[in-house]
Amino acid sequence: MSFTIHRYPVHLIDVVYLANGRRVLMRPALPQDGELLRAFVQGLSSEARYFRFLTKFSELPQGIVDRFTRIDYQRHVALIAETVTRAGETMVGEARYVIDEQDPEIAEFALAVADDWRGMGLAGTLLERLVDHAASSGIRRIVGDAFATNTAIVTFAKRYGFTVTRSLGDSRLVRVVKDLVTQDQHAISVEQSLQEAAVAA
Repeated sequence: MSFTIHRYPVHLIDVVYLANGRRVLMRPALPQDGELLRAFVQGLSSEARYFRFLTKFSELPQGIVDRFTRIDYQRHVALIAETVTRAGETMVGEARYVIDEQDPEIAEFALAVADDWRGMGLAGTLLERLVDHAASSGIRRIVGDAFATNTAIVTFAKRYGFTVTRSLGDSRLVRVVKDLVTQDQHAISVEQSLQEAAVAA
C-alpha cells in the first residue's frame, strides 16, 4: 500500500558538521526508512531504548515502525540524522513531534541519539531544528516525558530552556515543557521594537 506525503519539508534537509568535525545528513523521515529505523533502535543500549520509549523491548514492533515512518508532516514531523558512505546509510539520531489531538498548539516531542554519537552536539542540533520548525508551524508549546532517573535528559532539557516538573499521571516521570515564540509573535515583537525605535528617534 502506498503512502502519500502531502507537504514533505525539503527545507529541513541539511548537512551538519558536529563539534568534532564529523558530518551527518539531517532530513525528514520517509516511508522507506523502516529498516534504517529498526537498525538504529536495535543498536541502542537497552537503557537508551528504555529511556526513549519508556518501555522495554529488544526489537521495534512493526506497528511503531509504520507509525514512525508514515508521516503526514502536518500533525507529525520527524527528522533523522544519518551518515552516508559507500557501505550505505546509517541512522545515528532521530527527533519528532506529534501535535496534541485536543490542542493543536501543543506538540509532544521525543528524540534519541546513537550511543557512539553522544557528546558531539547532535541531540542539541536535532532539538533546535525540531523546535524551530514547530514554532514556524504555529505550535506554541512543546512538551515531553522522561523518567526522573534519566538525569542526562533532564539536564539537557534545562540547558535548552525547558522547565521540568513532576508528571501528574506517573510518579516515575517528569514532564519537560517549553513555550515557543511563533512566527506571529516574532513579527509582533519586531514591529514593536521598530515602533519604539522610531519614537526614540
